[in-house]
This record gives sequence, C-alpha cells and structure tokens, in this order.
Amino acid sequence: MTEKSNVVGHKIRGIRESKGISVEEIAERSGLSIDQILSIENEQNLPSLGPLIKIARALGVRLGTFMDDNDALGPVITRAAERERNRSISFSNDASDARKHMEYHPLAQQKAGRHMEPFIIEIQPSEEKEFKLSAHEGEEFIYVMEGQVEIEYGKEKYSLTAGDSIYYDSIVKHHVHGAPGHAAKILALVYIPF
Repeated sequence: MTEKSNVVGHKIRGIRESKGISVEEIAERSGLSIDQILSIENEQNLPSLGPLIKIARALGVRLGTFMDDNDALGPVITRAAERERNRSISFSNDASDARKHMEYHPLAQQKAGRHMEPFIIEIQPSEEKEFKLSAHEGEEFIYVMEGQVEIEYGKEKYSLTAGDSIYYDSIVKHHVHGAPGHAAKILALVYIPF
C-alpha cells in the first residue's frame, strides 16, 4: 500500500470513531460489508471510488475529506513538479483482491469544501477482458491526454484516444480502463453532490 492509502484508511477510522459510529452502523448505512470496511480502515485495501463515496455519505463528509492535506479556502495551484513528486493513490477495483489498475494523482487536495475531485490518472496496460463495473452518485468528465481508453457504461462500450473526452452520470454502472494492452493518461473530474 502506498503512504497515501494508509492516510485514507486512518482518516476513515478517525472520523468514524470521533462521531461514535460503529463499523456495523457504517456497513448498514453504506451497504458495504463489515469486512470490506475493516480492510479499508486497516490499510489492507483501497477500493474504487464507489465504496469510498458510500463511506463518505455514511459518515456525513465529503469524499475529499479522506484525501485532504490542508484546508485552503482560496484558489489552489498544483505545479507539475509538485504533482510528479507527490505520491499517487492507487485504487483497487475490487476490495477482495486488491487488484490495482490506476494511479490517481490528486490535483486539489488542499482545497477545502470542494465538490469536484480533479485527478490525473495513469492507467496501466492490461489484457483483462472482464471488468467489475461500479456506480456512485454524481458525474464524471474524462479527457484523454495520452494513449487509448475504453469506458464501459451500462451496456455500451466507448473507445477514446488522445484529445477525446466523455462526460457521464456516474450513477450508471461504469468502468474506465486502458484499451487491451495499452497504457493511458487521463484528466478526470469527479463531481459528487453533497
């Protein structure tokens, strides 16, 4: 696990305990299993955004609360050199096997009260043909910077190359991945209503 993954699990547990909420209550509110929540809190796994959004809602906080470094109220600038130096966050698409396929580079961790989560995402090449789709509240915008990506959205599949973009409602089950055997880099904006 990366250092940032450890911070996320630690923050989730800290918020839950400070609010006096049991793991069982979070499981009931979020629809996730107790084992899945414990694996996240114990830094054994960092799942896809969907489960993290469900946990944030169950705790009554923004998703960004788990990733915030500071509480800047004004504009936040992330310089390219800083982004390159900062550790990325790797999300597993399935909490049970901790498979990683993306590295997220957050672009606004210091911005307090934000409703959008901007990321540069590096997608690793994969030969997998079957993906577990997930859904969560909100919307997503993806702009392909390099490579080729596929987005499974409901029953449709979209192929995008450098310069292409897609905007969709993330309540529909979806999965973003590199085209078979291709790496990619994307700019992603995830909007989550609070």
